[in-house]
Amino acid sequence: MIIRDAREDDLPGILAIYNEVIANSTAVYALEPVSLENRAQWMAARKAQGFPVLAAVEGTQVLGFASYGEWRGAWAGYKFTVEHTVHIDAGHRGHGIGRQLMESLIARAERAGLHVMIGAIDAENTASLRFHERLGFARVAHFRETGYKFGRWLDLVFMQRFLATAK
Repeated sequence: MIIRDAREDDLPGILAIYNEVIANSTAVYALEPVSLENRAQWMAARKAQGFPVLAAVEGTQVLGFASYGEWRGAWAGYKFTVEHTVHIDAGHRGHGIGRQLMESLIARAERAGLHVMIGAIDAENTASLRFHERLGFARVAHFRETGYKFGRWLDLVFMQRFLATAK
């Protein structure tokens, strides 16, 4: 397995992972699957803003992806803070791929001179909360009943990590 910048030919694999997450989990509060065009626009927008989209691949199979982008992007005062996303193929979770993607993503953020990375995680997703804690993220906010999916209200936890930025 290698981790590299995602390419256009990775989009079908990224789409499959993302839509599986939407359909079967509360890791994303979206309710409907998205199209290949949606993911292509998402990736193009991230790259146009200078944000990375990373893919973990083995041969031609995408095992996972990660990215970060603006956090509360309407205000320039937040330019040193980003929010990340990381998703792994259902059949490959728990094998360290997420950690490798996140370590690569954090390194990119540090080289870019960013100061804080934020993750928004469903409060019942204890595996993701523990995963982020092991990566040095701390819980900083718990928003009650801010999402609704699968017929129930969902709480959202914000976690943050300070980055070792070179000044």
